[in-house]
Amino acid sequence: MRLDPSVSVEELRVGRFVVVEGKTARFFSMLTDVSLSASNPSILLNPPANDEFLLSVLAGGSTFGTVKIQPMLMLERGEDSTLSELRPVKTIPSHFSPVFEATSQDFALVFGEEDAKDPKNNFFNVGKPLNMETPVCVNLDRFVERSNGIFGKSGTGKSFLTRIFLSGLIHKDIASVLVFDMHNEYGWQAMSESKTAPRVKGLKQLFGHKVVVFSLDSESSKARGIPDAHELYIGYNQIEIEDLDLLKHELALSEATLENAYIAREKLGVDWISTLIDMSGEEIEEFTQMYKGHPTALKALQRRLNTVVQKTPYLRPRVNHNYIDEILRHIQDGKHIVLEFGRQNNLLSYMLATNIITRRIHADYVKRSELHTADPEGVAAPRKLMIVIEEAHKFLSPQVARQTIFGIIAREMRKYFVTLLIVDQRPSGIDPEVLSQIGTRVTALLNDDKDIDAVFTGVSGSQTLRTVLAQMDPKQQALVLGYAVPMPVVVRTRSFDSEFYQAVGGRADASAEDPGYVKEKAREAREELFGP
Repeated sequence: MRLDPSVSVEELRVGRFVVVEGKTARFFSMLTDVSLSASNPSILLNPPANDEFLLSVLAGGSTFGTVKIQPMLMLERGEDSTLSELRPVKTIPSHFSPVFEATSQDFALVFGEEDAKDPKNNFFNVGKPLNMETPVCVNLDRFVERSNGIFGKSGTGKSFLTRIFLSGLIHKDIASVLVFDMHNEYGWQAMSESKTAPRVKGLKQLFGHKVVVFSLDSESSKARGIPDAHELYIGYNQIEIEDLDLLKHELALSEATLENAYIAREKLGVDWISTLIDMSGEEIEEFTQMYKGHPTALKALQRRLNTVVQKTPYLRPRVNHNYIDEILRHIQDGKHIVLEFGRQNNLLSYMLATNIITRRIHADYVKRSELHTADPEGVAAPRKLMIVIEEAHKFLSPQVARQTIFGIIAREMRKYFVTLLIVDQRPSGIDPEVLSQIGTRVTALLNDDKDIDAVFTGVSGSQTLRTVLAQMDPKQQALVLGYAVPMPVVVRTRSFDSEFYQAVGGRADASAEDPGYVKEKAREAREELFGP
């Protein structure tokens, strides 16, 4: 596209949304590159120095800006000039077609409009396009139908992006969410880089009783202002060998050690871990002589299990209360779960608890889904569930994705009403087969070429989108593409502030009904008097 002389090339940004008015169709397009051109190369070889008159004569005629645009959707006109529905692009506009900046009506036509008065309207505003003040919406119904990903290098605001999307799901009551909160950022509050508002609300503060917080470190959760956090413990008997297999790199487990684990599990029964940890060296020797195990491998397994127990204080030899059943009851009642790790946020602790809990929840959902399929009228379908995991490449790497529960969920594509929201700064570490199943990708700035290639796995026209992604700002900008939006779009994401709190039905200021409100206000008062 040649730029009109009245428009400065400096006003244009890669990623903007424009409309091309063809003779038989309107083409909704993305601006992918901006460059300078001249009708005669000699002008550039001998540029006018400081002659303002000559510069004004050449500008727009002999020298001009050119813009590359990528048509994404088209709206064909009928014989009576009426517009049909949006379709994928099958052709290109003709020569000399005029190009206009998209209006708010164009955005509403393509991305839909949020309507707070309509309970069936499940479009959710996630931000604004570059240099415009009109909202860009995501279809949350489509968002929960498949697993999704939020990617970006460290410091680009992935957790803020995640909170925005989760707030939309809770506000619209599309599905329940289960957040494995490794860094304690989603429950009560989180830290912000803004000097004016150093703390932002978590989901519990925003939505009150709709969100239930479980904690693997209840002392830490209470210290951070959540007095009603539910404790959660996991029994040794709930650990499966598949969980240890996931951790074999962190624990330096060999294949021989894992093979001996199967022998111990078969011969010692459900409480095999407790029994093995308490066994002496002589007892291990006797066991291996009786059941053909290898004493060195079994002793190595015993040491590794002791390491697991020492690094994960939430483990108990036996747990009488079924915490996972309690979580499932809350989910089926329409509640949302945040599982905090407190000070137990080392990777080993996070991977073990997340895998164990998700595997049991998935098994319950498979059972409920099969009963519903067999008797759709008599048995209600389980409530939709979206599971949020951070450091996703640890669970979904090519080496382990086929055997972890997360790899299974990602490939099932909502077959059993469960999907994933994976949050990661290294998408190149995720199995390409899993990435190809990701429905919607929300990507902040990435610098590594491998990560950028991974984000665009299975995406047509990715070369032009790579340019767009590379030129985004490092803060509060994201490229949204995939199943929940009709076409890729770069947005300035919404600010997570009091205006947002009000919009999603939360309170700009917490009320005394919120658990932890009095404690939080007392802490703030202490800090004002004595400092943090």
